[in-house]
Order: sequence, then structure tokens, then C-alpha cells
Amino acid sequence: MASVAAFLEGRLRLKVNRQKSAVAHVEERSFLGHRLLRGGGLGVAPKSLARAKERLRRLTRRNRGIALERMIGEVNGFTTGWVTYFRHAACRTALVGLDEWIRRKLRCVRLKQCKRPKAIAALRIGNGVPAGRVRLLAGMGKGWWRRSGTPPAHEAMDLAWFRGQRLVSLAARHAALQTAGNRPVR
Repeated sequence: MASVAAFLEGRLRLKVNRQKSAVAHVEERSFLGHRLLRGGGLGVAPKSLARAKERLRRLTRRNRGIALERMIGEVNGFTTGWVTYFRHAACRTALVGLDEWIRRKLRCVRLKQCKRPKAIAALRIGNGVPAGRVRLLAGMGKGWWRRSGTPPAHEAMDLAWFRGQRLVSLAARHAALQTAGNRPVR
């Protein structure tokens, strides 16, 4: 690092920011939220993924007191821009995991909005879950996050339900952007 800094400052007369500069393996450094992978491809830096998750955590808080449709609209606004920025990165696994986590957060919000067991049961029966399983979910004494991960909650608020609510899938949007980027220009 010392010899590189001496060359840049002495010969090229450039100023080196020593806090941001480092000599390290290429996989350990990030640039504009991206990181380089072994094969030379782009990936999403772990810090960028953590920041996105923190922002989504703020958007999907259970005590915000807004309608689920509005919350989904805010989540879609953030995630579509974020995925578009990282459209050239190889991040399918991370996006699939983030998709699942967002859906569970939104299930949790919807369950809390129902508040009482009778309202939870009415929501589930309306979505086609058998009555016996509905009673199990509605009468569960566990917290909202625990309830949102149960099979009856997944049955009632499945992928089709989220598509009906117009939630944008991160992995599907990323795949669509990558295939659109590979088309020849006409």
C-alpha cells in the first residue's frame, strides 16, 4: 500500500484517501455496492444487502398503522429500484431468500391487522384453508412472527395471494432484467 500510495501521490500527483483505500484480495473489497466474484462476475456486497434488509425492515414494521396495500406499494417502490441497480450482479440465491423473508414479514403484518382469533379464522377460511387448520392458527398462543411461519399461514397467503396483492418478486424481476439485457439491439 505504501509503494502504491507513494507512486500515486508523488508521480501522478493524486491524493489518496487512506481510509477508503486498501490493498486486499478482490473478493474482500466492494465498489458502489458491488463486489467482484472469483470468475470475474459481479455480486452484491454484503453491506448493501444488509442495508436493503434494514430498509425493508423499517418499511414492514407491524406497528406502522397503514393498510397492507400501501405497505406493499412502498416495498415495491424500493425493491424494483434496488433490483434494477443490481441487474448485472449474480445474486439469485440472495434475492430468493430476501423474497421469502419479505413475504413472511407481510404475513406477519396481515395477521396482526386481523388482531383477534375470529378475524384470523375468517381471513383464512376466505382464502381456502380447511377449518381445522384455521382453528389451530387462530388459537395459537405464539407471537405474530411465529404464526406467520406456520403452514396454515403459508397456505392462506401463498404466492398466488401475494401476486393478487401485486407484490413484485425480486428474483423474477432480476431474471426478467437479465434476459432483457441479453436481447440484441434493433
